[in-house]
Amino acid sequence: MKIKRFVAQDMRQALRMVRDALGEDAVILSNKSVEGGVELTAAVDLVEHDVEETADQRIPTQQHKPARNESQVSESLYANHDDSAALDEMRREMQNLRRWMQAELSGMSWYDLGQRAPHSQELLARLMSLGLSADLARSLSERVRDIEVVDQAWRKALYLLASDLRVHDTDVLDRGGIVALVGPTGVGKTTTIAKMAARFALRYGHRSVALITTDSYRIGARDQLQTYARILNVPVRTATTPEEMEEALNMLGDRRLILIDTAGMSAAHERIIDQRETLMAAGHHLTTLLALSATTEAAAVQRALRLFADFRPDACVLTKLDEAASLGSLMSALIQADLPMAFVTDGQRVPEDLQTAKAHPLVTRAAELLNENPNDIDAGYAALALGGVHSHANA
Repeated sequence: MKIKRFVAQDMRQALRMVRDALGEDAVILSNKSVEGGVELTAAVDLVEHDVEETADQRIPTQQHKPARNESQVSESLYANHDDSAALDEMRREMQNLRRWMQAELSGMSWYDLGQRAPHSQELLARLMSLGLSADLARSLSERVRDIEVVDQAWRKALYLLASDLRVHDTDVLDRGGIVALVGPTGVGKTTTIAKMAARFALRYGHRSVALITTDSYRIGARDQLQTYARILNVPVRTATTPEEMEEALNMLGDRRLILIDTAGMSAAHERIIDQRETLMAAGHHLTTLLALSATTEAAAVQRALRLFADFRPDACVLTKLDEAASLGSLMSALIQADLPMAFVTDGQRVPEDLQTAKAHPLVTRAAELLNENPNDIDAGYAALALGGVHSHANA
């Protein structure tokens, strides 16, 4: 461990001296006010480097030593074990110190940003209030850093946010094909299937549409799809295996649009592999849409994206927009996953409440929701979420 003392006129200058002298991994051991400024004592972890050098130095020495008896070997092993435990303890201490310093620096950085560029700090807070992730909020803020009027920067940031959202370039309700909806339980897949089927039947006739379900687990969901099929006067088939899927597709081969409803899945669902294999029987002509509810919390959205990644969704359907209180976390997840949007649903009416996805109206709706449900971000939370990166912003 290398320890140094630094004296500077203010905390920001002292931290810069620490970073320049010891690097980004340095930790602050103590700080105090002194005449003319502040004094910091900082350290950098050199344990791993020292261990490697020590190990390299031991090897040739051990090669030239005479053989030791069993008792000496045991003592050496115990000694090495004690050394390893001590090194592990030192590493834990250094990690704790590093976490403490990062927390301290993040608070300083957030405060420092407010002093140097209050418009950027206000914009960051507003973007995080929208529900956006800290990384995305920071990126948008940096891209409009030259706009010092907050409202203008806000409008430009929203425009850039919409530009970052991808929209699926093919409307399956115009083209037709084989389309499967996958997603967690309770996100509205079956109702969305009904809306898509009704929309297509109204445009091209009921003889152009057919339905398939792979859900043999929930009787209620299967009955619901059967009810929609009777209302629309379209056939519905059940396929729970790859063989049954091939047979159903062959029987419905004259239909312009075939919509496949699937069982809702959780991470612990033991049949998720079976569902994926059944859908794969549809071949490369299959378009897979991942249904995500706008009411789902951020962590659950991320979990759904991971769970259904193996289904290789072409795009997503955002459901229940009319029930959402915030859309920021959902948009952040889509941008991070680089997953385009195909449709949105905003009500229970069939087929009226189904729209082709558009980025700018979605962002506008997110901003409206923020006005309806103000969500002021606590300064301490913002500092921790954003970390120390803001010390570089608008420098």
